[in-house]
Amino acid sequence: MIRWWVLSLQLAELFVSSMGHMLFGFYIFSSAVAGDLSQALNECLFKANNTNVVVKEDVPKGTSTNVDSLPPIVLVHGIFGFGKGRLGGLSYFAGAEKKDERVLVPDLGSLTSVYDRARELFYYLKGGQVDYGEEHSKACGHSQFGRVYEQGNYPEWDEDHPIHFVGHSAGAQVVCLLQQMLTDKAFNGYENTSEKWVLSITALSGAFNGTTRTYLDGIQPEDGRTMKPICLLQLLRIGVIIYDWFDIPWLKAYYNFGFDHFNMSWRKIGFRVLVDGLLGNSGPFSSGDWILPDLSIQEAMHLNCHLNTFPNTYYFSYATKRTRKILGITVPSSILGIHPLLFIRVLQMSQWRHPPDVYPPYKGYRDEDWQDNDGALNTAYMTHPRLPIEHPSCFVENDSECQPLQPGIWYYKIVEADHILFIVNRERAGVQFDLIYDSIFERCRKHVFRKDPPTLPNEAHQ
Repeated sequence: MIRWWVLSLQLAELFVSSMGHMLFGFYIFSSAVAGDLSQALNECLFKANNTNVVVKEDVPKGTSTNVDSLPPIVLVHGIFGFGKGRLGGLSYFAGAEKKDERVLVPDLGSLTSVYDRARELFYYLKGGQVDYGEEHSKACGHSQFGRVYEQGNYPEWDEDHPIHFVGHSAGAQVVCLLQQMLTDKAFNGYENTSEKWVLSITALSGAFNGTTRTYLDGIQPEDGRTMKPICLLQLLRIGVIIYDWFDIPWLKAYYNFGFDHFNMSWRKIGFRVLVDGLLGNSGPFSSGDWILPDLSIQEAMHLNCHLNTFPNTYYFSYATKRTRKILGITVPSSILGIHPLLFIRVLQMSQWRHPPDVYPPYKGYRDEDWQDNDGALNTAYMTHPRLPIEHPSCFVENDSECQPLQPGIWYYKIVEADHILFIVNRERAGVQFDLIYDSIFERCRKHVFRKDPPTLPNEAHQ
Protein backbone atom coordinates (compact mmCIF):
# COMPACT_ATOMS: atom_id res chain seq x y z
CA MET A 1 0.00 0.00 0.00
CA ILE A 2 2.80 2.40 0.96
CA ARG A 3 4.68 1.55 -2.24
CA TRP A 4 1.66 2.43 -4.38
CA TRP A 5 1.22 5.68 -2.46
CA VAL A 6 4.86 6.66 -3.06
CA LEU A 7 4.54 5.76 -6.76
CA SER A 8 1.41 7.91 -7.06
CA LEU A 9 3.23 10.89 -5.51
CA GLN A 10 6.17 10.42 -7.88
CA LEU A 11 3.89 10.30 -10.93
CA ALA A 12 2.02 13.39 -9.71
CA GLU A 13 5.33 15.25 -9.27
CA LEU A 14 6.44 14.15 -12.74
CA PHE A 15 3.18 15.43 -14.23
CA VAL A 16 3.45 18.81 -12.48
CA SER A 17 7.13 19.21 -13.41
CA SER A 18 6.62 18.25 -17.05
CA MET A 19 3.64 20.55 -17.42
CA GLY A 20 5.51 23.40 -15.75
CA HIS A 21 8.48 23.06 -18.10
CA MET A 22 6.25 22.72 -21.16
CA LEU A 23 4.26 25.82 -20.25
CA PHE A 24 7.42 27.82 -19.59
CA GLY A 25 8.90 26.69 -22.91
CA PHE A 26 5.70 27.65 -24.70
CA TYR A 27 5.72 31.02 -22.93
CA ILE A 28 9.29 31.73 -24.11
CA PHE A 29 8.53 30.61 -27.65
CA SER A 30 5.27 32.56 -27.91
CA SER A 31 6.92 35.66 -26.42
CA ALA A 32 9.62 35.50 -29.07
CA VAL A 33 7.04 35.10 -31.86
CA ALA A 34 4.90 37.92 -30.50
CA GLY A 35 7.94 40.18 -30.24
CA ASP A 36 8.97 39.44 -33.82
CA LEU A 37 5.46 40.06 -35.15
CA SER A 38 5.23 43.33 -33.26
CA GLN A 39 8.62 44.46 -34.55
CA ALA A 40 7.74 43.52 -38.14
CA LEU A 41 4.44 45.42 -37.90
CA ASN A 42 6.15 48.51 -36.49
CA GLU A 43 8.74 48.45 -39.26
CA CYS A 44 6.03 48.22 -41.91
CA LEU A 45 4.12 51.13 -40.39
CA PHE A 46 7.30 53.19 -39.99
CA LYS A 47 8.31 52.65 -43.62
CA ALA A 48 4.83 53.52 -44.81
CA ASN A 49 4.75 56.78 -42.85
CA ASN A 50 8.35 57.83 -43.44
CA THR A 51 9.14 56.85 -47.00
CA ASN A 52 10.89 60.15 -47.73
CA VAL A 53 12.68 60.64 -44.44
CA VAL A 54 16.41 59.95 -44.36
CA VAL A 55 18.19 60.02 -41.01
CA LYS A 56 21.91 60.56 -40.95
CA GLU A 57 23.79 59.93 -37.74
CA ASP A 58 27.00 61.72 -36.88
CA VAL A 59 29.60 59.11 -35.97
CA PRO A 60 32.67 60.49 -34.18
CA LYS A 61 35.91 59.86 -35.99
CA GLY A 62 37.89 56.96 -34.63
CA THR A 63 34.90 55.41 -32.84
CA SER A 64 34.93 52.13 -34.77
CA THR A 65 38.70 51.88 -34.47
CA ASN A 66 38.57 52.29 -30.70
CA VAL A 67 35.81 49.72 -30.36
CA ASP A 68 37.59 47.22 -32.61
CA SER A 69 40.71 47.48 -30.47
CA LEU A 70 38.83 46.26 -27.38
CA PRO A 71 38.95 42.55 -26.52
CA PRO A 72 35.49 41.04 -27.15
CA ILE A 73 33.34 39.94 -24.25
CA VAL A 74 31.77 36.61 -25.21
CA LEU A 75 28.53 35.66 -23.44
CA VAL A 76 28.07 31.87 -23.37
CA HIS A 77 24.58 30.55 -22.62
CA GLY A 78 23.68 27.56 -20.48
CA ILE A 79 21.35 24.58 -20.87
CA PHE A 80 18.30 25.21 -23.11
CA GLY A 81 19.96 28.49 -24.02
CA PHE A 82 20.32 30.22 -27.36
CA GLY A 83 22.51 32.85 -28.94
CA LYS A 84 21.99 35.77 -31.27
CA GLY A 85 19.81 34.80 -34.21
CA ARG A 86 17.64 32.26 -32.42
CA LEU A 87 14.12 32.88 -31.12
CA GLY A 88 13.91 36.03 -33.20
CA GLY A 89 14.76 39.14 -31.25
CA LEU A 90 14.65 37.48 -27.82
CA SER A 91 17.87 37.75 -25.82
CA TYR A 92 19.05 34.93 -23.54
CA PHE A 93 20.99 37.47 -21.51
CA ALA A 94 17.99 39.82 -21.41
CA GLY A 95 19.73 42.53 -23.39
CA ALA A 96 22.89 42.66 -21.28
CA GLU A 97 24.91 42.46 -24.49
CA LYS A 98 23.85 46.05 -25.25
CA LYS A 99 25.80 47.33 -22.25
CA ASP A 100 29.12 47.18 -24.10
CA GLU A 101 30.22 48.03 -27.65
CA ARG A 102 32.09 44.75 -28.22
CA VAL A 103 29.99 41.78 -27.13
CA LEU A 104 29.48 38.45 -28.91
CA VAL A 105 26.62 36.06 -28.12
CA PRO A 106 27.31 32.69 -29.81
CA ASP A 107 24.54 30.20 -30.50
CA LEU A 108 25.73 26.79 -29.29
CA GLY A 109 23.85 23.52 -28.89
CA SER A 110 21.27 23.98 -26.15
CA LEU A 111 21.44 20.33 -25.06
CA THR A 112 24.74 19.15 -26.53
CA SER A 113 27.59 18.07 -24.27
CA VAL A 114 30.11 20.43 -22.72
CA TYR A 115 32.77 18.92 -24.99
CA ASP A 116 30.80 19.48 -28.20
CA ARG A 117 29.88 23.01 -27.22
CA ALA A 118 33.50 23.92 -26.44
CA ARG A 119 34.48 22.75 -29.93
CA GLU A 120 31.62 24.76 -31.48
CA LEU A 121 32.64 27.88 -29.57
CA PHE A 122 36.20 27.73 -30.90
CA TYR A 123 35.10 27.61 -34.54
CA TYR A 124 32.41 30.23 -33.96
CA LEU A 125 35.23 32.60 -33.04
CA LYS A 126 38.02 31.50 -35.39
CA GLY A 127 35.91 30.41 -38.35
CA GLY A 128 35.87 27.21 -40.42
CA GLN A 129 33.97 23.95 -40.09
CA VAL A 130 33.39 22.60 -36.60
CA ASP A 131 35.61 19.54 -36.02
CA TYR A 132 34.48 17.45 -33.07
CA GLY A 133 37.53 15.20 -33.33
CA GLU A 134 37.74 11.80 -34.97
CA GLU A 135 38.12 9.74 -31.79
CA HIS A 136 35.33 11.48 -29.91
CA SER A 137 32.96 11.36 -32.89
CA LYS A 138 33.42 7.62 -33.39
CA ALA A 139 32.97 6.90 -29.70
CA CYS A 140 29.74 8.93 -29.52
CA GLY A 141 28.27 7.91 -32.88
CA HIS A 142 28.00 11.25 -34.66
CA SER A 143 29.60 13.02 -37.61
CA GLN A 144 33.10 14.37 -37.09
CA PHE A 145 32.26 17.68 -38.77
CA GLY A 146 29.43 20.10 -38.12
CA ARG A 147 28.40 23.64 -38.84
CA VAL A 148 30.50 25.82 -41.14
CA TYR A 149 31.43 29.37 -40.12
CA GLU A 150 32.61 30.94 -43.38
CA GLN A 151 33.76 34.00 -41.46
CA GLY A 152 34.80 33.71 -37.83
CA ASN A 153 33.35 36.24 -35.42
CA TYR A 154 36.86 37.03 -34.10
CA PRO A 155 39.34 35.42 -36.53
CA GLU A 156 42.31 37.38 -35.14
CA TRP A 157 41.89 35.62 -31.78
CA ASP A 158 45.28 34.57 -30.40
CA GLU A 159 47.65 35.25 -27.50
CA ASP A 160 48.04 38.89 -28.55
CA HIS A 161 44.28 39.29 -29.02
CA PRO A 162 42.77 37.45 -26.04
CA ILE A 163 39.09 37.31 -25.09
CA HIS A 164 36.92 37.85 -22.01
CA PHE A 165 34.38 35.05 -21.47
CA VAL A 166 31.20 35.22 -19.39
CA GLY A 167 29.40 31.89 -18.93
CA HIS A 168 25.99 31.31 -17.40
CA SER A 169 25.32 27.91 -15.79
CA ALA A 170 26.82 25.16 -18.00
CA GLY A 171 28.34 27.92 -20.13
CA ALA A 172 31.00 28.33 -17.43
CA GLN A 173 31.99 24.67 -17.83
CA VAL A 174 32.19 25.15 -21.60
CA VAL A 175 34.58 28.10 -21.30
CA CYS A 176 36.85 26.35 -18.79
CA LEU A 177 37.07 23.27 -21.02
CA LEU A 178 37.77 25.45 -24.05
CA GLN A 179 40.68 27.09 -22.25
CA GLN A 180 42.09 23.66 -21.42
CA MET A 181 41.68 22.59 -25.05
CA LEU A 182 43.63 25.67 -26.11
CA THR A 183 46.39 24.68 -23.69
CA ASP A 184 46.42 21.11 -24.99
CA LYS A 185 46.47 22.34 -28.61
CA ALA A 186 43.44 20.17 -29.32
CA PHE A 187 42.40 21.84 -32.60
CA ASN A 188 43.88 20.49 -35.82
CA GLY A 189 45.65 23.15 -37.83
CA TYR A 190 46.09 25.45 -34.80
CA GLU A 191 49.41 24.54 -33.19
CA ASN A 192 49.96 27.90 -31.48
CA THR A 193 46.94 27.93 -29.13
CA SER A 194 47.54 28.43 -25.42
CA GLU A 195 45.74 29.32 -22.20
CA LYS A 196 46.79 32.95 -22.76
CA TRP A 197 44.14 33.25 -25.47
CA VAL A 198 41.70 33.69 -22.55
CA LEU A 199 42.04 36.99 -20.69
CA SER A 200 39.31 36.43 -18.11
CA ILE A 201 36.48 34.05 -17.22
CA THR A 202 33.39 35.20 -15.32
CA ALA A 203 30.86 32.62 -14.19
CA LEU A 204 27.26 33.49 -13.43
CA SER A 205 25.71 30.54 -11.56
CA GLY A 206 28.48 28.33 -12.93
CA ALA A 207 27.95 24.56 -13.06
CA PHE A 208 31.51 23.68 -12.06
CA ASN A 209 30.97 20.64 -9.84
CA GLY A 210 27.66 19.20 -10.99
CA THR A 211 24.32 19.39 -9.25
CA THR A 212 21.99 17.16 -7.27
CA ARG A 213 19.13 18.32 -9.48
CA THR A 214 20.25 15.93 -12.22
CA TYR A 215 19.25 13.04 -9.94
CA LEU A 216 15.87 14.62 -9.24
CA ASP A 217 15.27 15.03 -12.99
CA GLY A 218 16.16 11.41 -13.74
CA ILE A 219 19.91 10.74 -13.92
CA GLN A 220 20.83 7.62 -11.96
CA PRO A 221 22.91 8.50 -8.85
CA GLU A 222 24.68 5.14 -9.20
CA ASP A 223 26.71 6.20 -12.24
CA GLY A 224 25.74 9.82 -13.06
CA ARG A 225 25.12 8.96 -16.74
CA THR A 226 22.14 6.67 -17.35
CA MET A 227 18.48 7.65 -16.90
CA LYS A 228 15.73 6.19 -14.77
CA PRO A 229 13.03 4.37 -16.79
CA ILE A 230 10.34 6.91 -15.85
CA CYS A 231 11.43 10.49 -15.29
CA LEU A 232 11.33 14.04 -16.63
CA LEU A 233 14.45 13.50 -18.73
CA GLN A 234 12.86 10.54 -20.52
CA LEU A 235 10.02 12.80 -21.62
CA LEU A 236 12.58 15.36 -22.75
CA ARG A 237 14.51 12.70 -24.65
CA ILE A 238 11.43 11.57 -26.57
CA GLY A 239 10.40 15.14 -27.39
CA VAL A 240 13.87 16.10 -28.68
CA ILE A 241 14.20 13.00 -30.87
CA ILE A 242 10.79 13.62 -32.47
CA TYR A 243 11.55 17.34 -32.91
CA ASP A 244 14.82 16.60 -34.67
CA TRP A 245 13.34 13.75 -36.72
CA PHE A 246 10.60 15.92 -38.25
CA ASP A 247 13.34 18.44 -39.11
CA ILE A 248 11.04 21.35 -40.00
CA PRO A 249 13.44 23.94 -41.47
CA TRP A 250 11.74 27.16 -40.30
CA LEU A 251 11.14 25.72 -36.82
CA LYS A 252 14.73 24.53 -36.37
CA ALA A 253 15.98 27.86 -37.67
CA TYR A 254 14.00 29.46 -34.88
CA TYR A 255 15.21 27.07 -32.16
CA ASN A 256 17.60 24.14 -32.37
CA PHE A 257 18.70 21.68 -29.68
CA GLY A 258 22.05 21.35 -31.46
CA PHE A 259 22.05 17.67 -32.43
CA ASP A 260 22.39 18.15 -36.20
CA HIS A 261 25.72 16.27 -36.19
CA PHE A 262 23.83 13.18 -34.99
CA ASN A 263 21.85 13.16 -38.25
CA MET A 264 18.48 12.34 -36.68
CA SER A 265 16.40 13.88 -39.49
CA TRP A 266 13.85 11.69 -41.31
CA ARG A 267 15.63 12.69 -44.51
CA LYS A 268 18.70 10.74 -43.37
CA ILE A 269 17.55 7.92 -41.09
CA GLY A 270 13.97 7.05 -42.05
CA PHE A 271 11.30 5.69 -39.73
CA ARG A 272 13.00 2.50 -38.58
CA VAL A 273 15.98 4.30 -37.07
CA LEU A 274 13.58 6.72 -35.36
CA VAL A 275 12.07 3.79 -33.49
CA ASP A 276 15.58 2.63 -32.63
CA GLY A 277 16.35 6.07 -31.19
CA LEU A 278 13.12 6.19 -29.20
CA LEU A 279 13.99 2.80 -27.71
CA GLY A 280 17.31 4.26 -26.56
CA ASN A 281 19.59 2.26 -28.87
CA SER A 282 21.10 5.16 -30.82
CA GLY A 283 21.62 8.91 -30.73
CA PRO A 284 23.09 11.28 -28.13
CA PHE A 285 20.99 9.90 -25.29
CA SER A 286 22.29 6.36 -25.74
CA SER A 287 25.95 7.43 -26.00
CA GLY A 288 25.66 9.95 -23.15
CA ASP A 289 27.01 12.76 -25.35
CA TRP A 290 24.59 15.42 -24.11
CA ILE A 291 24.52 18.01 -21.36
CA LEU A 292 22.62 16.37 -18.47
CA PRO A 293 25.18 13.64 -17.72
CA ASP A 294 27.87 16.35 -17.68
CA LEU A 295 25.93 18.04 -14.88
CA SER A 296 26.01 15.05 -12.53
CA ILE A 297 28.53 15.18 -9.71
CA GLN A 298 30.42 12.16 -11.03
CA GLU A 299 30.83 13.46 -14.58
CA ALA A 300 31.66 16.99 -13.42
CA MET A 301 34.44 15.55 -11.27
CA HIS A 302 35.71 13.55 -14.24
CA LEU A 303 35.79 16.72 -16.33
CA ASN A 304 37.52 18.72 -13.57
CA CYS A 305 40.31 16.14 -13.39
CA HIS A 306 41.54 17.51 -16.72
CA LEU A 307 41.04 21.23 -16.03
CA ASN A 308 43.45 23.81 -14.63
CA THR A 309 43.16 27.31 -13.25
CA PHE A 310 45.88 29.27 -15.04
CA PRO A 311 48.14 31.96 -13.52
CA ASN A 312 47.69 34.44 -16.39
CA THR A 313 43.87 34.48 -16.46
CA TYR A 314 41.49 36.49 -14.27
CA TYR A 315 38.61 34.53 -12.73
CA PHE A 316 35.42 35.73 -11.07
CA SER A 317 32.27 33.86 -10.08
CA TYR A 318 28.77 34.77 -8.90
CA ALA A 319 27.08 31.93 -7.00
CA THR A 320 23.30 32.25 -6.60
CA LYS A 321 21.18 31.15 -3.66
CA ARG A 322 17.47 31.01 -2.88
CA THR A 323 17.46 29.12 0.41
CA ARG A 324 17.93 29.87 4.09
CA LYS A 325 18.12 27.93 7.34
CA ILE A 326 15.31 27.94 9.89
CA LEU A 327 16.00 26.00 13.09
CA GLY A 328 18.78 24.19 11.28
CA ILE A 329 16.57 23.13 8.37
CA THR A 330 17.24 24.39 4.84
CA VAL A 331 14.12 25.80 3.17
CA PRO A 332 13.31 28.15 0.25
CA SER A 333 14.05 31.74 1.24
CA SER A 334 10.79 33.07 -0.19
CA ILE A 335 7.75 32.15 -2.23
CA LEU A 336 7.16 35.12 -4.50
CA GLY A 337 10.89 35.72 -5.03
CA ILE A 338 11.47 32.34 -6.70
CA HIS A 339 10.37 31.68 -10.26
CA PRO A 340 7.38 29.26 -10.29
CA LEU A 341 9.34 26.93 -12.58
CA LEU A 342 12.05 26.55 -9.92
CA PHE A 343 10.19 26.66 -6.61
CA ILE A 344 9.54 22.91 -6.37
CA ARG A 345 13.13 22.16 -7.30
CA VAL A 346 14.46 24.62 -4.69
CA LEU A 347 12.43 22.76 -2.08
CA GLN A 348 13.46 19.31 -3.32
CA MET A 349 17.15 20.19 -3.56
CA SER A 350 17.13 21.73 -0.08
CA GLN A 351 15.91 18.38 1.27
CA TRP A 352 18.11 16.18 -0.94
CA ARG A 353 19.41 12.96 0.58
CA HIS A 354 21.81 10.74 -1.31
CA PRO A 355 20.34 7.21 -1.55
CA PRO A 356 21.74 5.23 1.41
CA ASP A 357 22.20 2.10 -0.70
CA VAL A 358 24.31 3.93 -3.32
CA TYR A 359 28.01 4.64 -2.85
CA PRO A 360 28.55 8.44 -2.50
CA PRO A 361 30.12 10.25 -5.47
CA TYR A 362 33.30 11.13 -3.55
CA LYS A 363 34.99 10.53 -0.23
CA GLY A 364 33.79 12.95 2.43
CA TYR A 365 30.44 13.63 0.74
CA ARG A 366 27.81 15.18 3.06
CA ASP A 367 24.18 15.93 2.14
CA GLU A 368 24.17 19.19 4.11
CA ASP A 369 26.92 20.63 1.90
CA TRP A 370 24.62 20.39 -1.13
CA GLN A 371 21.36 21.75 0.32
CA ASP A 372 21.67 25.49 -0.36
CA ASN A 373 20.68 26.03 -3.99
CA ASP A 374 19.09 28.31 -6.60
CA GLY A 375 16.63 25.79 -8.05
CA ALA A 376 19.11 24.34 -10.55
CA LEU A 377 22.58 24.28 -8.97
CA ASN A 378 23.95 23.91 -5.45
CA THR A 379 25.34 27.19 -4.14
CA ALA A 380 28.53 25.96 -2.45
CA TYR A 381 29.58 24.12 -5.59
CA MET A 382 29.00 26.84 -8.18
CA THR A 383 31.66 29.16 -6.72
CA HIS A 384 34.67 27.57 -8.46
CA PRO A 385 36.04 24.13 -9.38
CA ARG A 386 36.24 22.24 -6.08
CA LEU A 387 36.01 18.54 -6.91
CA PRO A 388 38.06 16.38 -6.89
CA ILE A 389 40.77 19.01 -6.14
CA GLU A 390 39.92 22.53 -5.01
CA HIS A 391 41.30 25.33 -7.16
CA PRO A 392 42.65 28.56 -5.58
CA SER A 393 39.78 30.78 -4.46
CA CYS A 394 38.87 33.85 -2.43
CA PHE A 395 35.44 34.79 -1.04
CA VAL A 396 34.44 38.38 -1.80
CA GLU A 397 31.76 40.28 0.09
CA ASN A 398 32.36 43.64 -1.61
CA ASP A 399 34.07 44.22 -4.95
CA SER A 400 36.47 46.67 -3.33
CA GLU A 401 37.99 43.79 -1.34
CA CYS A 402 39.61 42.27 -4.42
CA GLN A 403 41.24 45.38 -5.88
CA PRO A 404 43.57 44.98 -7.57
CA LEU A 405 42.31 41.69 -8.97
CA GLN A 406 44.98 38.99 -9.10
CA PRO A 407 45.08 36.38 -11.88
CA GLY A 408 45.07 32.66 -11.14
CA ILE A 409 42.50 32.88 -8.31
CA TRP A 410 38.74 32.33 -8.41
CA TYR A 411 37.13 35.31 -6.68
CA TYR A 412 33.50 34.57 -5.85
CA LYS A 413 30.42 36.26 -4.40
CA ILE A 414 27.14 34.83 -3.11
CA VAL A 415 24.10 36.55 -4.64
CA GLU A 416 20.48 36.21 -3.51
CA ALA A 417 18.82 35.04 -6.72
CA ASP A 418 17.32 32.00 -8.40
CA HIS A 419 19.01 30.37 -11.38
CA ILE A 420 17.23 32.35 -14.10
CA LEU A 421 16.93 35.76 -12.44
CA PHE A 422 19.61 37.35 -14.65
CA ILE A 423 18.55 35.91 -18.00
CA VAL A 424 15.63 36.20 -20.47
CA ASN A 425 13.42 38.54 -18.40
CA ARG A 426 15.23 41.70 -17.34
CA GLU A 427 12.31 43.09 -15.34
CA ARG A 428 12.41 40.24 -12.80
CA ALA A 429 15.86 41.18 -11.53
CA GLY A 430 15.19 44.92 -11.43
CA VAL A 431 18.15 46.99 -10.27
CA GLN A 432 20.11 43.81 -9.50
CA PHE A 433 20.35 43.12 -13.22
CA ASP A 434 22.24 46.35 -13.88
CA LEU A 435 24.43 45.96 -10.80
CA ILE A 436 25.57 42.47 -11.83
CA TYR A 437 26.25 43.09 -15.51
CA ASP A 438 27.69 46.57 -15.01
CA SER A 439 30.21 45.11 -12.56
CA ILE A 440 31.05 42.25 -14.96
CA PHE A 441 31.67 44.52 -17.95
CA GLU A 442 33.51 47.12 -15.88
CA ARG A 443 35.81 44.42 -14.50
CA CYS A 444 36.49 43.10 -18.00
CA ARG A 445 37.37 46.55 -19.29
CA LYS A 446 39.80 47.14 -16.42
CA HIS A 447 41.89 44.21 -17.64
CA VAL A 448 42.24 45.06 -21.33
CA PHE A 449 45.98 44.41 -21.29
CA ARG A 450 47.55 41.40 -19.63
CA LYS A 451 50.26 42.14 -17.08
CA ASP A 452 52.95 39.87 -15.71
CA PRO A 453 51.29 37.97 -12.85
CA PRO A 454 52.67 38.51 -9.36
CA THR A 455 53.69 35.67 -7.09
CA LEU A 456 50.50 34.11 -5.76
CA PRO A 457 49.98 33.27 -2.08
CA ASN A 458 48.69 29.85 -3.09
CA GLU A 459 49.75 28.01 -6.21
CA ALA A 460 47.33 27.55 -9.09
CA HIS A 461 46.02 24.06 -9.55
CA GLN A 462 48.29 22.19 -11.96
